[in-house]
Amino acid sequence: MKRPTRPRVFAAALALAIPAVLLVAPAAHADPVSQTSGFYVNPSSSPASWVAANPNDGRAAAIRSQIAQRPMASWFGNWSGDIAGAVSRYVGAADAVDKLPLLVAYNIPGRDACGGHSGGGAGSVGAYDAWISSFASAIGNRPAVVVLEPDSLGDFSCMSQAQINDRVGMLSRAANQFRSKAPNTWAYLDAGNPGWIDAQTMAQRLNMAGVANAHGFALNVSNYFTTGDNSNYGNRVASALRSYGYSKPFVIDTSRNGNGGNGQWCNPGGRRIGTPTQMGGGAEMLLWLKTPGESDGNCGVGAGSSAGQFLPEVAYKMIYGY
Repeated sequence: MKRPTRPRVFAAALALAIPAVLLVAPAAHADPVSQTSGFYVNPSSSPASWVAANPNDGRAAAIRSQIAQRPMASWFGNWSGDIAGAVSRYVGAADAVDKLPLLVAYNIPGRDACGGHSGGGAGSVGAYDAWISSFASAIGNRPAVVVLEPDSLGDFSCMSQAQINDRVGMLSRAANQFRSKAPNTWAYLDAGNPGWIDAQTMAQRLNMAGVANAHGFALNVSNYFTTGDNSNYGNRVASALRSYGYSKPFVIDTSRNGNGGNGQWCNPGGRRIGTPTQMGGGAEMLLWLKTPGESDGNCGVGAGSSAGQFLPEVAYKMIYGY
């Protein structure tokens, strides 16, 4: 980890970019942005791996320059094996080149309860608590950005009250794990998207799930709503949190929202990559959290695929918006 001793243009935009409503509560952690020289580009991402394996494909050059060479998150779940080792290797690779890694934790029990295409997760509450503790410990003092459990606070309509109680408890403990074990990490609880849960209800759920101990919340993960719609929604959620005595900043997943949405969420056609990962843009950060071209499941233009599978033709069309 590089020490924040020299100025960074990358970090300076932060103070200018965050809407005033988001400055109510100071960040609990040290700023990982000022400790690094930009966002990490994973040389082993699924599009980068596809390009490396298919250099003569007519789509390879566009996928390389427009997707594979841009910073985006790496997702970790029950497929990751030894989570401590997987996270440590990824964060270590970013730290070695003085870059800020983006990670998504996606392993909560009953994952994707309503959508159903990405089901699974840890086998029990205790297993998840141990998994996320190892995740946070593996980051340690190195700088990172982590988004916790996409869909987890939007799925309540598909869950029993006991399951909801377990879930908010796990998320609250997860936020505390990053607060105590990863002091240079900004952790964000997922807060759905503008078309799912009203802002007041989402603020209530975030509060129950311990967002007070996280850095903020994340919007539009793996979805298609425009940045403007997400910014308006995020500001309403942040304002609603004031009734609990604090507010929080938010980040927006812009990986696939360049054409906005068409009312569908599972591999809709005609979508386009959005603004690349950067500071500001109506939020604290605009981040590519979902990898463009990775399938949402066996549906839409990804029919016959499984969730997370890289589809080069979908990626290629997403570059041009058709």
